[in-house]
Amino acid sequence: MSVKYVTMGLISKVDKGAYSNIVLNDAFREFFLSPKEKAFMTEIFYGVIRNKKFLDYIIERYTKDIRKEWIRNLLRISIYQITFMNSDDKGVVWEATELAKKYSIAISKFINGTLRNYLRNKDSELKRLDDEKNYEILYSIPKWFYDTLEKQYGNDNLKQAITSLKKIPYLSVRVNKLKYTEEKFEEFLKEKDIQIIKKVDTVYYVNSGLIINSEEFKTGKIIAQDASSYLAAKNLGAMPNELVLDICAAPGGKTAVLAEEMKNSGEVIAIDIHQHKIKLIDTNMKKLGIDIVKAIVIDAKNVNKQGRKFDKILVDVPCSGYGVIRKKPEILYSKNRENIEELAKLQLEILNSAADILKDGGELIYSTCTITDKENTNNIKKFLEERKEFKVEKLYIPENVSGDYDNLGGFCINYKEEIMDNFYIIKLKKGEKC
Repeated sequence: MSVKYVTMGLISKVDKGAYSNIVLNDAFREFFLSPKEKAFMTEIFYGVIRNKKFLDYIIERYTKDIRKEWIRNLLRISIYQITFMNSDDKGVVWEATELAKKYSIAISKFINGTLRNYLRNKDSELKRLDDEKNYEILYSIPKWFYDTLEKQYGNDNLKQAITSLKKIPYLSVRVNKLKYTEEKFEEFLKEKDIQIIKKVDTVYYVNSGLIINSEEFKTGKIIAQDASSYLAAKNLGAMPNELVLDICAAPGGKTAVLAEEMKNSGEVIAIDIHQHKIKLIDTNMKKLGIDIVKAIVIDAKNVNKQGRKFDKILVDVPCSGYGVIRKKPEILYSKNRENIEELAKLQLEILNSAADILKDGGELIYSTCTITDKENTNNIKKFLEERKEFKVEKLYIPENVSGDYDNLGGFCINYKEEIMDNFYIIKLKKGEKC
């Protein structure tokens, strides 16, 4: 079984609309792979998805119409290796040629000739694209998104903003303090010779994915979570014995932070629109030793009709997801400008519904895992213009977290942050209506 052969099939599935993380995890369960093989498959799989526009551009320059998926995907993988990996380029060409021979001698010669031709011209191709500032092709981003980034960050920061989204992410886990301690976890990492890349409070970024298979993970002592997501929940300031609402809560990572901050005392209502996600929340809470969470199906737009008022509310709304492109690179090809317009309207509707059932003196967090102003600052500006009883509160942002405050007091973890997901967080407090 060839790792490249399997990966070619996975790329085809993503091209047809499948989620990258799901098809890769399914492959890991289906095939017996060594840690080295898993790492290589992950690299070439996500590498092709991240750079698909560039790879297809090169293929079109060096070939005529390719109709067979497997030929295109074999070329994509090989050109990715040659361009972006520290590979033995001649070995890459040989391996692709040998793999193609299983289908056709004629096609193997075509593959060999195409890759050798690109290899001769690679440096000049890359230099030309960079000189022309053709970042859409060089960094594989749609024109409309390129324009959005340029407008938002300016030309001087544009290249840095684009390349930031293309970085390979690290695995991050959070220590569940209801079951475990940071000291014991760090001892565990030292025993396993796993390096800490970055630490934000109880969230650790590490250089090995093997801890997902550990007993510590299986028994809920640690949970997979990004520090950006953690900070959104942490900033709500949930306290023991409070009644807290978590909107669009699945799979429950932020819900768990709330329950931990409350010392597993009080009540957290975690809502989601999908029944199967409610089951996922319940499963995760049981694994983590949390028993104050009640997960129920509710459409977030109508949450103000459920009859209760809450001390605090976490409003982590559905969004375009451009803050997690490093982990889900196919997002760049599956969404467009119109999606953002629709999402911004939905987000504001959900925020207003949540605001209706927040107690006077209560606090809420509005957060997204995206970077567009339309979904973040602009939405909050509209909200505050209509809801005069709300004011912005100060956020807790650790010194080792990079980003920018907007003119309202919200914080966007953006391209300046090397490790964490991009995220927007703002805290609002409700006073009495004017």
